[in-house]
Parts: sequence; C-alpha cells; structure tokens
Amino acid sequence: MDATYILFGVLMFVAVAGALEGVFLLWASTRSAEARRLASRLRTLEGAPVQATVSIERQAVERRWPWIDELLLPALPRGAALVHRVETSGTGRSAGELIVWSAALALAGAAVPWVLAKPWTFSLVVGGGLAWLPWIWLNRRITERIRRFERQIPEALDLMGRALRAGHAFPTAVKMVADEMADPIGREFRILFDEANFGVPQSEALMRLSNRVPIDDLRYFVIAVMIQRESGGNLAELLDNIAGIVRGRLKLLGEVRTLSAEGRLSAWILGLLPFCVGGVIQVANPGYTAVLFTDPFGQKMVGGALLLMGLGVWWMRKIIRIRV
Repeated sequence: MDATYILFGVLMFVAVAGALEGVFLLWASTRSAEARRLASRLRTLEGAPVQATVSIERQAVERRWPWIDELLLPALPRGAALVHRVETSGTGRSAGELIVWSAALALAGAAVPWVLAKPWTFSLVVGGGLAWLPWIWLNRRITERIRRFERQIPEALDLMGRALRAGHAFPTAVKMVADEMADPIGREFRILFDEANFGVPQSEALMRLSNRVPIDDLRYFVIAVMIQRESGGNLAELLDNIAGIVRGRLKLLGEVRTLSAEGRLSAWILGLLPFCVGGVIQVANPGYTAVLFTDPFGQKMVGGALLLMGLGVWWMRKIIRIRV
C-alpha cells in the first residue's frame, strides 16, 4: 500500500476525532448538567422563576468512559491510586479519559514515522513522547492547584480565627470560608460544610478533606481541629499559629525557588539544546545525521545518548527540587 494513503488515513482519523471532540465540547457548553446548573443560577439572579427539584444527595460529575475507572483500574496494582490522583486534580477529567487520549496520541505518534519509512526508534520516541502529554498536563494542573491552595490557606485560617473570636461556631466559620474565598479552597470547604451539615461526622468530613487535597499544611489544620475537639483549647489561637507557620514556610519556599531559578533554567537549556541543534542540522543538511539512524552502531549511540540525557535531567531535577 502507498505510504501516502496510510498517512492520509491517519490524518483523517485525527481530524474525525478532533471534530467529534469539538461537537462534544459544543454540546457540553449548552446541554450538559454543568451548563444547565449555570443557566439556572443566572435565571435565579435575574429573578426568573426556576422550577427544579432539590436533592441533598451529592452526585458525581458525569465523565466519559467511567467503566475504565470503575471496573478496569481498580483491578490493577496502582489503578486506585491513579484514579485518586486524577480526582484530586480538580480538572473534571477521568483517569479513563486520560488513558484513552494517551493511547491515541501514542498510536498517532508511532504511525507517522512508520509511514515516513523512518527507523522504529523514531516511532518509539515520538509515540512515547506524545503518550506522556496528557500526564504532563495533569501534573501541571495538580501543581498549579496545590500552589493556589497553599497561598489561600493562611487567609482562610485567619478568616476562621476572626469568626471564632466573634462568637461563631466552627461550622459557621467553615461556611464563611466557603462563601467568601475563591476556588479551590472555597469549593473544598463548601464540600466540607455540606458533608457536616448533611450528617457526616465532623472528624470524617475533615479526613475526607485531607484526602481530597494532599497538602501537609492542610493536614496540620485537620489534625489540630480534631485534637482540639477531643481535648479542648483555644481554637482561634491555634489557627493563628498554624497560619503564621504556613506563611513562614511559603516565604522560605519563595526564597528557595528564587535561588534555584538558575539551576532550573540550566536544566531546560541542557535538556532541549541537543534536540534543537539536531533539528536545525536535519533541516539544513538532511544527509549529515542520516548515519546515526541507519547504521546499527549509530542507533546504539542515539539510544545511549537519550538514556544518559534522561539520567542527567533526573539528577538535576533532584538537585533543584528542595522540599521546605
């Protein structure tokens, strides 16, 4: 079969998949449960009558391919941990959806070099690199969400401390944080308040909060509240002390990130420089580097170079990542 037809088929598959994704996003923006809930809130603000049944049962967000999360992944060794990690990211995606996207990108990345009659190492590298893209995106979203949450914790603790000094109960202080602070901490404290308000024991609701948001500073808050509920004490003063400790840690972490910025930049430059130089040489003189991919010894050199580069990037990452 002509390679042109195979490449055309692959591109057609990608185009159809992209079109289906666009149609689904268009439908979700107007007809999904989230869109209807948003429209209902807007009608309420405008004074329009809203007829909707109210249920105290918390329902999970509908996701695509839920059977992968419910049936396939729990049977795998690290499947449950993967599902939990995706849920804590706050992206609204499911682990099954990310797995499907990863597999599709891997197949597309491996098919293009094969159609262009490139060595199998090209297919392996391109397919593996594209397969990692959904997980890189997930890790970035988790990191961004955790950093936003960490910056909001001192303000939330100060707000709860002032509410407790004013005579409010602890659930009311939690509700004030949920109502007055932005996401992600506002959303998580709203879930905490709803669970406690609908009959979940407060200690269990706090433990669920610490499981949803795996941050040490939040665990300190949860442990302090649970100990205070059993032994007593001034909870407002305790929250102020935790807020001060968190602020000090964030200040030190900012200084560490500033001092390690040069190391991070060096790691990016050293990691991307060989690929950029190789790409420029390939464009300027395509036959100059052909021996690296056609000769067996050249392929071994390329594999060894990639292995050593990966080891070097991992080592530099360990050096510049300082836990505070």
